[in-house]
Amino acid sequence: MTDSAVNYAKIEFVKSAFKMAQLPEEPLPEIAFAGRSNVGKSSLINRLVNRKGLVKVSARPGKTQSLNYFLVDEKLYLVDLPGYGFAKVSKKLQDEWQGLVTEYLSTSPTLRCVVVLIDLRHLLKAQDRELVEWLRMRGRPFIIVYTKRDKLSNNEQAKQAANLDAALGLNKQERVLFSAKTGEGKEALMAAIATFLG
Repeated sequence: MTDSAVNYAKIEFVKSAFKMAQLPEEPLPEIAFAGRSNVGKSSLINRLVNRKGLVKVSARPGKTQSLNYFLVDEKLYLVDLPGYGFAKVSKKLQDEWQGLVTEYLSTSPTLRCVVVLIDLRHLLKAQDRELVEWLRMRGRPFIIVYTKRDKLSNNEQAKQAANLDAALGLNKQERVLFSAKTGEGKEALMAAIATFLG
């Protein structure tokens, strides 16, 4: 399956899974999106598929409380994972989400790659580092995307990206700078995803 073979504009919401037993039965390749609450996951997915309101964007952290499945072109699923970090919910609920996410990332046989979103404006947060290290330890492929690039000048983008690269042990070719507002980085991200769908 090549990048050109996937029509991202042909997308529909399928279901929200609150436990592993609710995952879709059809064994299609899955691309999961992970990141801290309010890192811009919903905005990125909407930009990727050219649909403004497909994934609900919320100013309230922790709005996504399940694994949300979107079917693309009847060929693959995009899976929007609950954000981690400062979600304003009970500790018990947060633990349940994290348990669900951990089990999904550990055991899903159809998960091809995890797109990890990190806010370009900030230094690396401990939880982002932990997720990347956890994925590396388990041999789970991932793509790092630095979001909100439009909020920084080109000089600041380069400086911040270099800081994050160093903190994560990445080189330039291993990550994408993205702006949901302008669409910069969209083609690069689609090309990166395509390498896991072959």
